[in-house]
Amino acid sequence: MSDPNLSSSVSDLPSLSIRRPVLIVVLNLLIAIAGLGALSGLEVRELPDVDTPRVTVTAQFPGASPETVDAEVTGRLEGAVARVSGVKNIYAQSEENSARVRVEFRPGVNLEDAANEVRESVSRVQRQLPEDVEQVAIIRADSDAQAVVSLAISSDTLDMETLTERVDTDVAPLFLSIPGVADVTLNGDRERVLRVSVDPLRLTSFSLSMSDIADALSLAPFDVPAGSIQSAEQALIVRADATSVSAEDVGNIVVSGDIRINDVASVYFGPADTTSVVRLDGTPVIGVGVIRQASSNTIEISDEVLAMVKDLDKRFTDMHITVTADDAEFIRDSVKEVVISLSLTVALVVVTLLVFIGSWRATIVPSLSIPVSLAGALAIIWGMGFSINILTLLALVLATGMIVDDAIVVSENIQRRRSMGLGARAAAVIGTREVFFAVVATTAVLASVFIPIAFLPSTAGRLFREFGGVLAGAVVISSFVALSLVPALTARLKVKETKSDGLFSKTFGRFGNACLGVYQASLLKALKYGWVVGILSLAAGGGAYILSQNIDNELLPSEDRGTIRIFARGPDGAGLNFMDRQAEKMEELLLPYVENGTIDSIYTVVGSWDPNIVFITAPLKHWDERDKSLQDVVNEIRPKLQQIPGAPGNAFGGNSLNLRGQGGGLEIALTGDTYENIFLAAQNFSRQLEEKLPELGRPRISYDPTQPQMRVNIDRRRAEELGVPLTDIASTLRAAVNGDDIADLNVGDQAIPIMLQTNNRSTLDPSELTSLYVKSVDGNLVPLSSVAFISEEGVAAELERQAQRRAIKVEMELPEDVALSEVVDQIRTLALDTLPDGVGLVFLGEAQTFEETSKQVALTYILAFVIVLLVLAAQFESVNSAVVVMLTVPFGIAAAVYALFLTGTSINIYSQIGLVMLIGLLAKNAILLIEFADQLRDKGYDIYDAIVEAGKVRLRPIMMTLVSTILGGLPLILSTGAGAEARNAIGWVVFGGLGIAVVFTLYLTPVLYLALARFTKPRADESAKLEREMEEANAQHS
Repeated sequence: MSDPNLSSSVSDLPSLSIRRPVLIVVLNLLIAIAGLGALSGLEVRELPDVDTPRVTVTAQFPGASPETVDAEVTGRLEGAVARVSGVKNIYAQSEENSARVRVEFRPGVNLEDAANEVRESVSRVQRQLPEDVEQVAIIRADSDAQAVVSLAISSDTLDMETLTERVDTDVAPLFLSIPGVADVTLNGDRERVLRVSVDPLRLTSFSLSMSDIADALSLAPFDVPAGSIQSAEQALIVRADATSVSAEDVGNIVVSGDIRINDVASVYFGPADTTSVVRLDGTPVIGVGVIRQASSNTIEISDEVLAMVKDLDKRFTDMHITVTADDAEFIRDSVKEVVISLSLTVALVVVTLLVFIGSWRATIVPSLSIPVSLAGALAIIWGMGFSINILTLLALVLATGMIVDDAIVVSENIQRRRSMGLGARAAAVIGTREVFFAVVATTAVLASVFIPIAFLPSTAGRLFREFGGVLAGAVVISSFVALSLVPALTARLKVKETKSDGLFSKTFGRFGNACLGVYQASLLKALKYGWVVGILSLAAGGGAYILSQNIDNELLPSEDRGTIRIFARGPDGAGLNFMDRQAEKMEELLLPYVENGTIDSIYTVVGSWDPNIVFITAPLKHWDERDKSLQDVVNEIRPKLQQIPGAPGNAFGGNSLNLRGQGGGLEIALTGDTYENIFLAAQNFSRQLEEKLPELGRPRISYDPTQPQMRVNIDRRRAEELGVPLTDIASTLRAAVNGDDIADLNVGDQAIPIMLQTNNRSTLDPSELTSLYVKSVDGNLVPLSSVAFISEEGVAAELERQAQRRAIKVEMELPEDVALSEVVDQIRTLALDTLPDGVGLVFLGEAQTFEETSKQVALTYILAFVIVLLVLAAQFESVNSAVVVMLTVPFGIAAAVYALFLTGTSINIYSQIGLVMLIGLLAKNAILLIEFADQLRDKGYDIYDAIVEAGKVRLRPIMMTLVSTILGGLPLILSTGAGAEARNAIGWVVFGGLGIAVVFTLYLTPVLYLALARFTKPRADESAKLEREMEEANAQHS
């Protein structure tokens, strides 16, 4: 029977490449040009768009306690947003004066549509909220999200009120106008207010109450349109205007009879009360935080902000703007480092080809496949709507070694055919046809590994999607290049004759022949004692399984992102001054690192969310300019920070997905019906956690009923009898305690709040509150003690809800050397044993994402394995050959486990990406061996001779492809700087996994083939039967 590979009449890609080489070259050039054209339109970001759409609803309820806010505001807002479609999680907080509801949507939900639905749903319940609720706002971001760019603004000449007004009117709106910015937060700002400071004794002597002053002040901004007078010739607008625009005007407002406000109060402009303190290296500043929307681009936002800062510096010479933190710096450096790795990989692969081939001229052809395939991959990135990010660039790095694999296989087989005496064109066509199926099969396998992953909805699926898409696309293009451009050029390339006494023959040639001799001898031994190879392989697999139980399993590796964050929470009720003193102690611990050049600056915010919270950001020097890593510094300062009395701090670094809790550790929530029951369960659970898992530190419970509260208990019946309106009591208490915002006074283009307060509010003894007077409806003054009494109690400063149930959050530390998977399992087991009925456990943040991702990744491995098996069975037309290939894959994964264990690398999202890719790579090498053995069986070889000859012929291309792929991962292992942790994780899987797995490919695969191939007949048998039966059929009809 004639060999179809030798036919010249068959019209296929190899023969087309010889007949029409110009067409082939033009097609490849068009691929490269498309990639270069797409380069300018590609978006650059850190990771694929895996942001979870989030919307935050906030509302202010001045003077309301957490219990009141929870019952009357938070619960209703939460119920409203729960009716919005696509909601995944709802987390709500109730604090004094404010409510906050954070809504997390399912992946794929459009953020704009979600925000609009939330807005509509909230507006439907807004009428049910108390009248005093104000500033209900919907923000398209997590309100607790870290700013992507933080700025510190100061001035040597402007006072804090003027600087605040400048920032509020001229700076913040500019940043808000940047596409992708959700919110701009200000800290340390103090707006200008008009204070009306009342003397309670003088007020009483004039028989007036606070309500009288409030009523008079409410008319201060009196400007009412009265209509217009119209005649045949003109229209005249009429306004009734009695607006007061100065402190003197307000002081002259008549309260009653001849009594003016000046008679009972001092009126003056001044700064608002301090709600937060911000310092940059000890200097008071105003902090500006730019928060991005989900899915928006950090680098684009950063570029816009930095450009605006330059313009503002020129526009306002009396104001200093300093960028204290910029997340884009890490991303830019990470991308730069990966591009450097890519360049090194290309160079290493070309050198590898030269070493194996021994001729610059012969090396040029397979090397040309690299730029064409990489450029084509860029076009695929653009066409699929992907971005240039760390994962897609890592895919290009790893693809570089694989891209050249197909070209090596084709080129090497053509050279082998030419050495057998065939002409250049015939060798190109026949040599390409012989490996055509193997190249297509390996490409299909690598592509099919990543196709199912694209449909996974979790974070892992969305991360894998772009990585796998780019890798698969690059390999598909490389196979086209290998089967078209390589034979076209090789046929016209004059191959330099290799001299037997040349340098290459004496060195690498001699070494290669020695390796081939050793492999042939050892392969014969392995086939003879196949059962020994099987037992050793099983032992290696079992050992890998045991070791895998000792490898840390986490969502993301510890990353040096160049910024240390410190979070500290003081006792409930602690004031700004106390927390400021604690913050100064933390700054003192960081000063030595500033002096030795490790830390660049110290940016401190006291009272960022609550008065008892300190948040410090300490950007480190550039990675190249310091000796210590972020983890080293954190490990040194963490014990000292935790020893600060009253407000122990916790130092931590961020991660790529920004999933760490506010304090940088592990977060869980306990849910139930009443806060009292949940709190008792949380206390008991925390004790158990501290006892059983001491490495997590002392758990911090968010609910703490120790906030001192003074309750003014009003006797409604007594107030009714004396004719005292409850609203007058409320306004009197508000003015005496915190100051009452009466109205806004328009001065120029500023709206300045008028604050009514007592002149002794800062020194007021709480017991003196009942000595205040309120006015009855008949005009008499009634002491507050006649209608109310005071009691003291402890309450929680913050109430939380999770999934519309009352919840209490528990925070723990998550040291770098503690595996997240173990902690999650241990906490869940402890919860089952400890928590009472009615109290549930919910993981938050990183732990929640880890749980979702680990389930999806397990499914990914199964899907990848099954689909590759089915693809191979279809291509080989033999389940048997497919099974032989796939049986070696688990042992290759075992090799990667050994590599991870020996290098101390954890199993994380990046190493798992490498493991999934390894399934395709391992199958690829086995295909080269099995496919050639099947071809030899079709030619009449028996099974033993076929696999021995296949091992002999295929050793060189297998080793070339293997070494090129392994060296492709070498720059990832050796890389340092920004984002090195992710590159190291993938690099070790590929480098170590393939390096060790080559033993299984070269020995276990032939042993399995010899054992299993006897159960199937060669494919040529079926073809011969079909031809014979067709000939018989034709003979019957003729």
